[in-house]
Amino acid sequence: MRKLFIFVAALALLSQTAFAQTVKYNQYGVAVKSDRLDVEAQDGILVFASPNSGYKLWFDTRVQADGAVFFGAPDYADPIGNGTGIRRARFAIKGQINEDWYGEFDMDLANGLVELKDAIVRYTGIPNLDLQAGNFKENFSLQRNTTSRYLQFMERPMVCSALAPSRHIGFNAKYAKDWLWLSAGAFSQVIAGSEEWQNVADNNKDFGRNSGYSLTTKVVFRPLYKLNNSSLHIGAAYSYRTTTTDLATGEWGTYRASARNSTSINRKKYLDTNNLKDYDHNNLWTVELAGHNYGLRYEAAYIGDNVIFKPEIGDAFSHNFGGWYVQAGYLLFGGKQRYDSNGGKYTKVERGREWGDIELCGRYEYCNLNHGDVYGGCAEAYAVGLNWYVNDNVKFQLNYQFNNNDRYANGKGKLNVGLDEAGNAVKDYTKVATPAGKAGVDYHMLALRFEIDF
Repeated sequence: MRKLFIFVAALALLSQTAFAQTVKYNQYGVAVKSDRLDVEAQDGILVFASPNSGYKLWFDTRVQADGAVFFGAPDYADPIGNGTGIRRARFAIKGQINEDWYGEFDMDLANGLVELKDAIVRYTGIPNLDLQAGNFKENFSLQRNTTSRYLQFMERPMVCSALAPSRHIGFNAKYAKDWLWLSAGAFSQVIAGSEEWQNVADNNKDFGRNSGYSLTTKVVFRPLYKLNNSSLHIGAAYSYRTTTTDLATGEWGTYRASARNSTSINRKKYLDTNNLKDYDHNNLWTVELAGHNYGLRYEAAYIGDNVIFKPEIGDAFSHNFGGWYVQAGYLLFGGKQRYDSNGGKYTKVERGREWGDIELCGRYEYCNLNHGDVYGGCAEAYAVGLNWYVNDNVKFQLNYQFNNNDRYANGKGKLNVGLDEAGNAVKDYTKVATPAGKAGVDYHMLALRFEIDF
């Protein structure tokens, strides 16, 4: 028996040695190193990881199916259609190649339209410092940078949609350690779908236009970094921005801010400055305060935008737009909120019960695109939300919201905002005969989302 055991052990050792010495080739005929991978599901996410090196590959897939009904709008308002849609159908492949290098590719297939989201190359070989290039979100707004998986409401506030920058191609450096979080980056145009890229190609080919740029920096102080169940996030950001070539050739050199009333189903953009000519650059800034304590999470921010135009006669002129929001949520059944210290944002909650947890949320928001001779509209909204975190992968969201638009919120002159003296619906706010404060489209919304992440 002892000889048999020695023989089997020797045979196994010889087999492993032979396997290790076997030369493998890739599809291009180049000899490659081979590494065994373990496969597991981590909170429902499929992960391939090497026990021998830092290699790790995983899929990140998300589906959000929405439905919404609208009611209570005045008779003169343009009809708002109830509807359903796939808000997001995301597919991403993410890979930690070794301890120093990370890559990511992310796209959205919602409603049959293909759009590039993240395409990232990241170096993490310096402690507490990330160097990143590709297409990704600029580090500016806490609400914008929080992934849609972990938003307390179905949509971000109007001021974020109108003013806060999202994904652009560029380079960014981020430092995060203990109480301090810093970020600085340089970015160019939007890389999203075929329309944006066609605009970039046409502006380059037909007019030789530069792609434009933005410089964005952010600082966050976190005095409660030592606490596990509490956080305090005090942030400020600034971005200097110029025109980019992802705009249509006839719109290049213009500025436009627009937003829907916090829903993707109602496609009307009541708030819209239209394309403002002679744009030179704009100074975008924000201050934000957020925190959590066990099941409570709160967040508030102001975003301001100083838009500078080229001089026509005399000095250059400017317009100022902006808005703010405040929101909070509480887990009702003993769950805990979580803060991502490396990302400087909030992340997946810890549920308090085996069946999940329910979060009760409230929000007030305000966005003003009126200034000087520009009347892009002003709006406020009150929202209440219920989020049921069923498990690590399934989430249901129910939102009620009241939207209050002013008389200037006419969607670039396309939407009715009141009645004239003869009682006819009009789009021109100067012809509205109703008393001040009685014009504009106010309405209620009830929306539901089914979400799964896997």
